[in-house]
Amino acid sequence: MPLSEHEQKLLEQLEKQLHEDDPKFASSMGSDPGRSWSTRHLVIGVLGAVAGILLLLLGVTLQNIVVGVLGFLVMGGGVYYATMRSSTGTSKPGAAGRKPGKQRSSFMSNLEERWDERHRGES
Repeated sequence: MPLSEHEQKLLEQLEKQLHEDDPKFASSMGSDPGRSWSTRHLVIGVLGAVAGILLLLLGVTLQNIVVGVLGFLVMGGGVYYATMRSSTGTSKPGAAGRKPGKQRSSFMSNLEERWDERHRGES
């Protein structure tokens, strides 16, 4: 069941809040907003891996060890490149200079109110 737009926005806000409050824990959980999967990296990496497999097969067919090893290296490089995450390096201006205290308390109180409303509706 996919999340609604509203739930996705809430999840993004919670992730941002976690990164602001405890960046070490957030990075250990592997959810880093500064680094993302790149479709371009995936496509180029897969093409490189396929090219490496073809070179490896060509080396086996020709019984040429150098071509086979080169194919293996190209294939490994393609897989590595496909699984690499790209660093966007974009930070929002003013995000570091703002005071999160008031926004955080209103955000948390808003979540608490919604939680209470849900429990009142279920009973």
